[in-house]
Amino acid sequence: MRIATRKTVVRTSMERASAAGAPVVRRAFTGVGCAAAVLVTVAACGTVQNLTAGQKIDSAVEQLGEQKSLAFGMRLDADPDDLVALMGEDSEEVPPEMAEFFTGLRVDVSVKSKKPLAESGEKDIAGMGMKIAGDEGVFAEYRMVGDYTYYRADMEAIGEAMGMPFPTADELPESEQHLRPVLEGDWVKVNTADLQEAAEDAGAGSGAGGSDEIDAKTQKKILDAVRGVVAREVDFKTKDGKDGTEVITAKANFRDLLTGIVDKLQPLKGDLPPGAELPTAKDMKDAPNKKVAVDFTLKNGDLTRIETDLAVLADDPKGAKAPLVLTFGKADDISAPKGASEIPVDEFGGPFGSGMLGV
Repeated sequence: MRIATRKTVVRTSMERASAAGAPVVRRAFTGVGCAAAVLVTVAACGTVQNLTAGQKIDSAVEQLGEQKSLAFGMRLDADPDDLVALMGEDSEEVPPEMAEFFTGLRVDVSVKSKKPLAESGEKDIAGMGMKIAGDEGVFAEYRMVGDYTYYRADMEAIGEAMGMPFPTADELPESEQHLRPVLEGDWVKVNTADLQEAAEDAGAGSGAGGSDEIDAKTQKKILDAVRGVVAREVDFKTKDGKDGTEVITAKANFRDLLTGIVDKLQPLKGDLPPGAELPTAKDMKDAPNKKVAVDFTLKNGDLTRIETDLAVLADDPKGAKAPLVLTFGKADDISAPKGASEIPVDEFGGPFGSGMLGV
Protein backbone atom coordinates (compact mmCIF):
# COMPACT_ATOMS: atom_id res chain seq x y z
CA MET A 1 0.00 0.00 0.00
CA ARG A 2 2.92 2.32 0.79
CA ILE A 3 4.42 1.68 -2.65
CA ALA A 4 1.26 2.65 -4.51
CA THR A 5 0.88 5.76 -2.39
CA ARG A 6 4.45 6.89 -3.02
CA LYS A 7 4.10 6.44 -6.79
CA THR A 8 0.90 8.41 -6.72
CA VAL A 9 2.56 11.24 -4.79
CA VAL A 10 5.46 11.45 -7.25
CA ARG A 11 3.35 11.33 -10.37
CA THR A 12 0.47 13.51 -9.25
CA SER A 13 2.93 16.11 -7.97
CA MET A 14 4.55 16.23 -11.39
CA GLU A 15 1.23 16.46 -13.19
CA ARG A 16 -0.10 19.11 -10.81
CA ALA A 17 2.98 21.28 -11.33
CA SER A 18 2.44 21.11 -15.06
CA ALA A 19 -1.31 21.62 -15.03
CA ALA A 20 -1.48 24.48 -12.55
CA GLY A 21 -0.08 27.07 -14.89
CA ALA A 22 -0.96 25.52 -18.22
CA PRO A 23 -4.39 27.11 -18.90
CA VAL A 24 -3.17 30.60 -18.02
CA VAL A 25 0.04 30.31 -20.01
CA ARG A 26 -1.82 28.91 -23.02
CA ARG A 27 -4.23 31.84 -22.95
CA ALA A 28 -1.34 34.29 -22.77
CA PHE A 29 0.71 32.77 -25.57
CA THR A 30 -1.76 31.34 -28.06
CA GLY A 31 -3.16 34.56 -29.52
CA VAL A 32 0.05 36.38 -30.32
CA GLY A 33 1.85 33.15 -31.19
CA CYS A 34 -0.82 32.41 -33.78
CA ALA A 35 -0.60 35.91 -35.21
CA ALA A 36 3.20 35.75 -35.40
CA ALA A 37 3.08 32.38 -37.15
CA VAL A 38 0.61 33.69 -39.71
CA LEU A 39 2.72 36.78 -40.38
CA VAL A 40 5.86 34.68 -40.83
CA THR A 41 4.25 32.12 -43.08
CA VAL A 42 2.52 34.47 -45.49
CA ALA A 43 4.64 37.60 -45.25
CA ALA A 44 5.47 37.55 -48.95
CA CYS A 45 1.78 37.87 -49.81
CA GLY A 46 1.57 41.56 -48.86
CA THR A 47 0.38 44.44 -50.98
CA VAL A 48 2.64 46.00 -53.61
CA GLN A 49 3.98 48.69 -51.28
CA ASN A 50 4.81 46.01 -48.69
CA LEU A 51 6.26 43.49 -51.12
CA THR A 52 9.96 44.14 -50.47
CA ALA A 53 9.70 43.85 -46.68
CA GLY A 54 7.41 40.82 -46.95
CA GLN A 55 9.74 39.08 -49.37
CA LYS A 56 12.70 39.61 -47.04
CA ILE A 57 10.88 37.88 -44.19
CA ASP A 58 9.69 35.09 -46.45
CA SER A 59 13.21 34.54 -47.78
CA ALA A 60 14.66 34.47 -44.26
CA VAL A 61 12.09 31.88 -43.16
CA GLU A 62 12.87 29.75 -46.23
CA GLN A 63 16.56 29.87 -45.31
CA LEU A 64 15.74 28.39 -41.92
CA GLY A 65 14.25 25.40 -43.73
CA GLU A 66 17.39 25.03 -45.82
CA GLN A 67 19.51 24.47 -42.70
CA LYS A 68 20.48 21.02 -41.43
CA SER A 69 21.14 22.35 -37.91
CA LEU A 70 18.81 24.78 -36.18
CA ALA A 71 18.21 26.09 -32.66
CA PHE A 72 15.04 27.88 -31.60
CA GLY A 73 14.79 29.71 -28.29
CA MET A 74 11.83 31.31 -26.52
CA ARG A 75 11.59 33.45 -23.40
CA LEU A 76 9.22 35.92 -21.78
CA ASP A 77 11.02 39.16 -20.87
CA ALA A 78 8.60 40.30 -18.19
CA ASP A 79 8.75 41.10 -14.50
CA PRO A 80 6.68 38.75 -12.29
CA ASP A 81 4.55 41.70 -11.10
CA ASP A 82 3.80 42.68 -14.70
CA LEU A 83 2.78 39.11 -15.56
CA VAL A 84 0.44 38.90 -12.58
CA ALA A 85 -1.09 42.27 -13.47
CA LEU A 86 -1.70 41.17 -17.06
CA MET A 87 -3.38 37.94 -15.98
CA GLY A 88 -6.08 39.84 -14.12
CA GLU A 89 -8.57 37.38 -12.63
CA ASP A 90 -6.44 34.48 -13.87
CA SER A 91 -3.65 35.54 -11.50
CA GLU A 92 -5.54 33.84 -8.67
CA GLU A 93 -4.72 30.50 -10.33
CA VAL A 94 -0.97 31.12 -10.20
CA PRO A 95 1.10 31.37 -6.98
CA PRO A 96 3.84 34.07 -6.89
CA GLU A 97 6.56 31.42 -7.21
CA MET A 98 5.08 30.21 -10.48
CA ALA A 99 4.81 33.73 -11.91
CA GLU A 100 8.50 34.22 -11.19
CA PHE A 101 9.24 30.80 -12.65
CA PHE A 102 7.57 31.58 -15.99
CA THR A 103 9.08 35.06 -16.35
CA GLY A 104 12.58 33.66 -15.85
CA LEU A 105 12.00 30.64 -18.04
CA ARG A 106 13.92 29.94 -21.24
CA VAL A 107 13.03 27.15 -23.64
CA ASP A 108 15.63 26.08 -26.20
CA VAL A 109 14.95 23.52 -28.93
CA SER A 110 17.71 22.09 -31.13
CA VAL A 111 17.44 19.79 -34.12
CA LYS A 112 19.95 18.25 -36.52
CA SER A 113 19.10 16.43 -39.73
CA LYS A 114 20.84 14.59 -42.54
CA LYS A 115 18.86 16.71 -45.02
CA PRO A 116 17.64 20.32 -45.11
CA LEU A 117 14.95 20.60 -42.44
CA ALA A 118 12.25 21.58 -44.92
CA GLU A 119 12.83 18.27 -46.74
CA SER A 120 13.36 16.09 -43.68
CA GLY A 121 11.17 13.25 -42.60
CA GLU A 122 11.24 11.46 -39.27
CA LYS A 123 13.99 9.06 -40.42
CA ASP A 124 16.23 11.95 -41.48
CA ILE A 125 16.45 13.54 -38.03
CA ALA A 126 19.85 12.78 -36.46
CA GLY A 127 18.97 14.30 -33.10
CA MET A 128 16.50 16.55 -31.34
CA GLY A 129 16.64 18.17 -27.93
CA MET A 130 14.82 20.56 -25.63
CA LYS A 131 16.24 22.41 -22.63
CA ILE A 132 14.13 24.29 -20.08
CA ALA A 133 16.19 26.62 -17.91
CA GLY A 134 15.85 29.53 -15.51
CA ASP A 135 18.12 31.97 -13.77
CA GLU A 136 19.32 29.22 -11.42
CA GLY A 137 20.27 26.79 -14.19
CA VAL A 138 18.69 23.93 -16.16
CA PHE A 139 15.36 22.68 -14.82
CA ALA A 140 14.78 19.90 -17.35
CA GLU A 141 16.28 18.61 -20.56
CA TYR A 142 15.59 15.84 -23.02
CA ARG A 143 17.32 14.54 -26.13
CA MET A 144 16.13 12.11 -28.77
CA VAL A 145 19.15 10.31 -30.23
CA GLY A 146 19.16 6.94 -31.96
CA ASP A 147 16.69 4.54 -30.39
CA TYR A 148 16.36 6.37 -27.09
CA THR A 149 14.94 9.48 -25.48
CA TYR A 150 17.21 10.81 -22.72
CA TYR A 151 15.86 12.89 -19.87
CA ARG A 152 17.06 14.68 -16.75
CA ALA A 153 15.51 17.20 -14.36
CA ASP A 154 16.36 19.17 -11.24
CA MET A 155 13.26 18.17 -9.33
CA GLU A 156 14.18 20.08 -6.18
CA ALA A 157 14.68 23.34 -8.12
CA ILE A 158 11.42 22.87 -10.02
CA GLY A 159 9.49 22.17 -6.83
CA GLU A 160 10.90 25.26 -5.14
CA ALA A 161 10.25 27.46 -8.19
CA MET A 162 6.63 26.32 -8.44
CA GLY A 163 5.97 26.24 -4.72
CA MET A 164 5.17 22.51 -4.94
CA PRO A 165 7.97 20.47 -3.36
CA PHE A 166 8.54 16.99 -4.81
CA PRO A 167 9.41 13.88 -2.78
CA THR A 168 13.17 13.36 -2.40
CA ALA A 169 15.13 10.31 -3.51
CA ASP A 170 15.61 9.29 0.11
CA GLU A 171 11.84 8.96 0.51
CA LEU A 172 11.59 6.25 -2.16
CA PRO A 173 10.85 2.73 -0.90
CA GLU A 174 13.25 -0.07 -1.77
CA SER A 175 11.01 -1.36 -4.57
CA GLU A 176 11.19 1.99 -6.40
CA GLN A 177 14.90 2.67 -6.27
CA HIS A 178 14.99 2.58 -10.09
CA LEU A 179 13.37 6.04 -9.91
CA ARG A 180 16.21 7.45 -7.80
CA PRO A 181 18.15 8.84 -10.83
CA VAL A 182 15.06 10.82 -11.86
CA LEU A 183 14.78 12.53 -8.47
CA GLU A 184 18.54 13.05 -8.18
CA GLY A 185 18.79 14.85 -11.52
CA ASP A 186 20.80 12.17 -13.35
CA TRP A 187 20.24 11.21 -16.98
CA VAL A 188 17.74 8.43 -17.64
CA LYS A 189 16.68 6.94 -20.95
CA VAL A 190 13.51 5.41 -22.36
CA ASN A 191 13.07 3.50 -25.59
CA THR A 192 11.58 6.02 -28.03
CA ALA A 193 9.50 3.41 -29.87
CA ASP A 194 7.90 2.42 -26.57
CA LEU A 195 7.16 6.08 -25.82
CA GLN A 196 5.50 6.56 -29.19
CA GLU A 197 3.44 3.42 -28.73
CA ALA A 198 2.33 4.57 -25.29
CA ALA A 199 1.37 7.98 -26.71
CA GLU A 200 -0.66 6.33 -29.48
CA ASP A 201 -2.43 4.08 -26.96
CA ALA A 202 -3.24 7.12 -24.81
CA GLY A 203 -4.62 8.91 -27.86
CA ALA A 204 -6.79 5.94 -28.78
CA GLY A 205 -8.04 5.72 -25.23
CA SER A 206 -9.09 9.38 -25.22
CA GLY A 207 -11.00 9.02 -28.46
CA ALA A 208 -8.45 10.84 -30.60
CA GLY A 209 -7.77 9.47 -34.01
CA GLY A 210 -6.16 10.22 -37.32
CA SER A 211 -2.94 12.03 -38.13
CA ASP A 212 -2.08 15.25 -36.33
CA GLU A 213 -0.09 16.51 -39.32
CA ILE A 214 -1.26 18.76 -42.15
CA ASP A 215 -0.29 17.45 -45.58
CA ALA A 216 1.43 19.63 -48.18
CA LYS A 217 -1.74 20.00 -50.29
CA THR A 218 -3.76 21.28 -47.33
CA GLN A 219 -0.93 23.60 -46.31
CA LYS A 220 -1.02 25.20 -49.76
CA LYS A 221 -4.80 25.63 -49.53
CA ILE A 222 -4.38 27.34 -46.16
CA LEU A 223 -1.75 29.73 -47.51
CA ASP A 224 -3.89 30.56 -50.53
CA ALA A 225 -6.91 31.13 -48.27
CA VAL A 226 -5.18 33.69 -46.07
CA ARG A 227 -3.26 35.44 -48.85
CA GLY A 228 -5.87 38.14 -49.45
CA VAL A 229 -6.50 38.65 -45.72
CA VAL A 230 -2.85 39.39 -45.00
CA ALA A 231 -2.59 41.66 -48.03
CA ARG A 232 -5.54 43.66 -46.73
CA GLU A 233 -4.87 43.70 -42.99
CA VAL A 234 -1.08 43.68 -42.45
CA ASP A 235 1.27 46.66 -42.78
CA PHE A 236 5.06 46.30 -42.91
CA LYS A 237 7.62 48.89 -41.86
CA THR A 238 11.43 48.63 -42.07
CA LYS A 239 14.12 50.30 -39.96
CA ASP A 240 17.83 49.79 -39.22
CA GLY A 241 18.68 47.96 -36.02
CA LYS A 242 21.88 47.49 -34.02
CA ASP A 243 25.08 45.84 -35.31
CA GLY A 244 24.06 46.01 -38.95
CA THR A 245 20.70 44.33 -38.45
CA GLU A 246 17.41 45.22 -40.13
CA VAL A 247 14.13 45.21 -38.21
CA ILE A 248 10.87 44.68 -40.09
CA THR A 249 7.68 45.35 -38.13
CA ALA A 250 4.46 43.65 -39.22
CA LYS A 251 1.37 45.24 -37.67
CA ALA A 252 -2.31 44.34 -37.84
CA ASN A 253 -5.54 44.59 -35.85
CA PHE A 254 -5.66 41.28 -34.02
CA ARG A 255 -9.44 40.76 -34.17
CA ASP A 256 -9.73 41.78 -37.81
CA LEU A 257 -6.83 39.55 -38.80
CA LEU A 258 -8.14 36.57 -36.84
CA THR A 259 -11.71 37.01 -38.07
CA GLY A 260 -10.64 37.32 -41.70
CA ILE A 261 -8.41 34.26 -41.54
CA VAL A 262 -11.00 32.09 -39.78
CA ASP A 263 -13.65 33.06 -42.34
CA LYS A 264 -11.34 32.01 -45.15
CA LEU A 265 -10.44 28.72 -43.41
CA GLN A 266 -14.02 27.63 -42.69
CA PRO A 267 -14.33 25.71 -46.02
CA LEU A 268 -11.12 23.83 -45.11
CA LYS A 269 -11.99 22.82 -41.55
CA GLY A 270 -12.73 19.26 -42.69
CA ASP A 271 -9.12 18.94 -43.89
CA LEU A 272 -7.60 19.99 -40.56
CA PRO A 273 -6.21 17.30 -38.20
CA PRO A 274 -8.15 16.17 -35.09
CA GLY A 275 -8.07 18.75 -32.32
CA ALA A 276 -7.25 21.64 -34.67
CA GLU A 277 -10.60 23.32 -34.23
CA LEU A 278 -11.15 26.82 -35.56
CA PRO A 279 -12.09 29.60 -33.11
CA THR A 280 -15.82 30.09 -32.64
CA ALA A 281 -17.73 33.31 -33.27
CA LYS A 282 -17.68 33.94 -29.52
CA ASP A 283 -13.90 33.46 -29.44
CA MET A 284 -13.45 36.05 -32.15
CA LYS A 285 -15.88 38.45 -30.48
CA ASP A 286 -13.81 38.17 -27.31
CA ALA A 287 -10.51 38.60 -29.18
CA PRO A 288 -8.79 41.95 -28.45
CA ASN A 289 -9.77 44.68 -30.89
CA LYS A 290 -6.23 46.04 -30.85
CA LYS A 291 -3.20 46.39 -33.07
CA VAL A 292 -0.48 43.81 -32.52
CA ALA A 293 3.04 44.36 -33.82
CA VAL A 294 5.64 41.66 -34.48
CA ASP A 295 9.29 42.66 -35.00
CA PHE A 296 11.45 40.45 -37.23
CA THR A 297 15.21 41.02 -36.92
CA LEU A 298 17.36 40.05 -39.91
CA LYS A 299 21.15 40.04 -40.19
CA ASN A 300 22.72 39.45 -43.60
CA GLY A 301 19.34 38.13 -44.70
CA ASP A 302 19.10 35.58 -41.86
CA LEU A 303 16.22 35.65 -39.39
CA THR A 304 17.75 35.93 -35.91
CA ARG A 305 14.92 37.18 -33.69
CA ILE A 306 11.16 37.67 -33.46
CA GLU A 307 9.65 39.81 -30.71
CA THR A 308 6.16 40.94 -29.75
CA ASP A 309 4.66 42.45 -26.61
CA LEU A 310 1.88 40.30 -25.17
CA ALA A 311 0.78 43.17 -22.94
CA VAL A 312 -0.87 45.03 -25.82
CA LEU A 313 -3.61 42.38 -25.92
CA ALA A 314 -4.54 42.80 -22.25
CA ASP A 315 -7.81 44.59 -21.43
CA ASP A 316 -5.93 47.01 -19.20
CA PRO A 317 -2.13 46.60 -19.39
CA LYS A 318 -1.63 49.36 -16.77
CA GLY A 319 1.78 50.14 -18.18
CA ALA A 320 2.98 46.53 -17.90
CA LYS A 321 5.12 44.95 -20.61
CA ALA A 322 5.57 41.30 -21.50
CA PRO A 323 7.84 40.90 -24.54
CA LEU A 324 7.78 37.38 -25.98
CA VAL A 325 11.16 36.79 -27.66
CA LEU A 326 12.05 34.05 -30.13
CA THR A 327 15.65 33.59 -31.29
CA PHE A 328 17.24 31.44 -34.00
CA GLY A 329 20.73 29.99 -34.44
CA LYS A 330 22.70 26.76 -34.80
CA ALA A 331 21.82 23.67 -32.77
CA ASP A 332 23.67 22.88 -29.54
CA ASP A 333 25.05 19.48 -28.60
CA ILE A 334 22.50 16.69 -29.11
CA SER A 335 24.76 13.69 -28.43
CA ALA A 336 23.62 10.77 -26.29
CA PRO A 337 24.58 11.37 -22.62
CA LYS A 338 26.89 8.76 -21.11
CA GLY A 339 25.86 6.62 -18.17
CA ALA A 340 22.09 7.13 -18.52
CA SER A 341 19.97 4.61 -16.59
CA GLU A 342 17.24 2.91 -18.60
CA ILE A 343 13.74 2.86 -17.15
CA PRO A 344 10.57 1.25 -18.55
CA VAL A 345 8.12 3.55 -20.30
CA ASP A 346 5.32 2.94 -17.79
CA GLU A 347 7.54 4.35 -15.02
CA PHE A 348 8.47 7.46 -16.96
CA GLY A 349 7.14 10.89 -16.00
CA GLY A 350 8.55 14.41 -16.25
CA PRO A 351 7.84 17.59 -14.31
CA PHE A 352 5.87 18.85 -17.29
CA GLY A 353 4.36 15.50 -18.22
CA SER A 354 5.65 13.03 -20.79
CA GLY A 355 3.47 14.83 -23.35
CA MET A 356 6.39 17.23 -23.66
CA LEU A 357 8.13 14.57 -25.70
CA GLY A 358 5.58 14.86 -28.45
CA VAL A 359 6.60 18.46 -29.28
